[in-house]
Formats: sequence, C-alpha cells, structure tokens
Amino acid sequence: MPHSPRWHQGNLWLLESGTGTIGTVDRVAGCYEPIAAVPGFTRGLDFHGNLAFLGLSQVRESAVFSGIPLTERLSERTCGVWVVDLSTGRTVAFLKFEDAVQEIFAVQVLPQIRFPDLINDDPQILSDSFVLPDEALNQLSDVVRPGKGQEKM
Repeated sequence: MPHSPRWHQGNLWLLESGTGTIGTVDRVAGCYEPIAAVPGFTRGLDFHGNLAFLGLSQVRESAVFSGIPLTERLSERTCGVWVVDLSTGRTVAFLKFEDAVQEIFAVQVLPQIRFPDLINDDPQILSDSFVLPDEALNQLSDVVRPGKGQEKM
C-alpha cells in the first residue's frame, strides 16, 4: 500500500501504509527498503533537512484492512505526526492525537513559520483546532530543538 512518494536528497522516498513504514525505493533492484516503522497507518509525508514528517492514522479493522501486516503487528494504532531522523531511522518527536482526530491524509512542513493559524468562522472547524502548550516544547528532542539565535519550530 505505497503512499506519498517524494524525491528528497536524491532518493525516492515513500510510505508503505500497509506495514506502517517509511523507506526508499532502490531503483536498480526495483524494491522498497524500509528505514523505520511507526505505530500507525502512514499517509502524508514531507521533509525538512534530514527529518521526515509522517502522518499516521488509526486505521480500523475492516474487510479492506484486515490481514495487512500493520494490523497484525499492532493491536492499537496511533493518529498523529511522527518525525523520523533519516540518518538513523529513529523517531525524534511526535504529536499524538488521542481524541476526535483519527485520520491524517497529508503533512506539510512550513519552514520559518512560528505560529501558523487557520482563519475560519466555522465553529465546528475551530472546535477541532488545538494549541501546543509551551511546556510541551521542553519535551522536544535535541535534534529538533532550535539552537541559540534560531527560530523556534
């Protein structure tokens, strides 16, 4: 179940939704090489430097999704955005949705934007919006923590 193919740093990257992984395609051998597995159905991919931002969905058991490797590997799946270091395959940060949001379809990095906003008068959309508290920023990995003189993410 390949999803979100992207060219980055000379490689063809993609998400293998059925296994919950991110990896590259070896164009010579014609095969997919995973570098990291995450706890959800992967959909939505973007990059910033050596970091990959992956959207994860809580795919539900259904006839369509039963028997895929992801549902066999994980009894509970997560919804959110995961950040993976492309050098090591390690998760360096994540934002987990634990309530109403169950699916992510696209992810877009907004470099140099500190406080993006949605401007919308629809009360339903506004009620589903959130703000990340300042104390949560203290939990960021050193890989994504800005250094002195740099803008915060």
